[in-house]
Amino acid sequence: MKKYFRNLYYSLPVKLRFLLRRTFYFPIDLIKKERYNGIILPPKGKIYTGGGDFLKQGLLHRDYLCRYAGLKENSKVLDIGSGIGRSAIGLTTFIDNEGEYYGFDIVKDGVDWCIKNISSKYPNFHFTYINILNDLYSDDGIKSTNFNFPYQDSKFDVVFLISVFTHLQVEDISHYLSEINRVLKQDGKCLATFFIYDEKIQTKISKPEFYFSFQYDYGNYKLMNSKVKNANIALSKDLLIELAEKNSLNIAQIINGFWSEENDSSDNDFQDIVVFSKK
Repeated sequence: MKKYFRNLYYSLPVKLRFLLRRTFYFPIDLIKKERYNGIILPPKGKIYTGGGDFLKQGLLHRDYLCRYAGLKENSKVLDIGSGIGRSAIGLTTFIDNEGEYYGFDIVKDGVDWCIKNISSKYPNFHFTYINILNDLYSDDGIKSTNFNFPYQDSKFDVVFLISVFTHLQVEDISHYLSEINRVLKQDGKCLATFFIYDEKIQTKISKPEFYFSFQYDYGNYKLMNSKVKNANIALSKDLLIELAEKNSLNIAQIINGFWSEENDSSDNDFQDIVVFSKK
């Protein structure tokens, strides 16, 4: 049933998807206000970055960054696809005044909310709206491959992307990896989430009855929906290695997620976590 509603949701125009979510959650948002570290959490109707417990996931992201990417209190951090502040809110209790957080996103409403509710209280947290075309989130804008990150070379200790590479096409992923290499310090780390498959699971995840199935096969990657190509993409492990090599990045670690039902969910994320370092 969830798969049916997910496919139906993807079939709707972008603006209608956002409107439908806000309408659905309006009664809840009218009466429920949650806070964390002095910040009123965004209404559920405005959240467009997946389901689950918004605050709990943000705090998990913070823990992953500390555990796998060496995040420190004074780190300079770049959040690619900062959304409506899910990860940023969790980081407000960790990054100190010597550290800096930068985030950018392609949904203006999310960026505006973050500036108003986070940057106003934490001036070392910076958010930027970038108008990029993406058939899941935006109807217009520049192509991802034509976008260069608006930051100087070797600026960041940690770069991270949560559920971003799962919504980009292969050429866009390659371009972003190149830009990550450019803005990352020599001893910095990049943590990113993917859907990764190998020969062991590729048949299983292609079956329509599989809960999170990728039925459309393009050789070394698979799509969940052929009409909304940025809805979800899964990469073969060989392609991931090839893209990392092409953009002078090492794959330091892969932590398998539980989306493929191959791993215990107790200490993992839903998606696969990949940690990159510069060559």
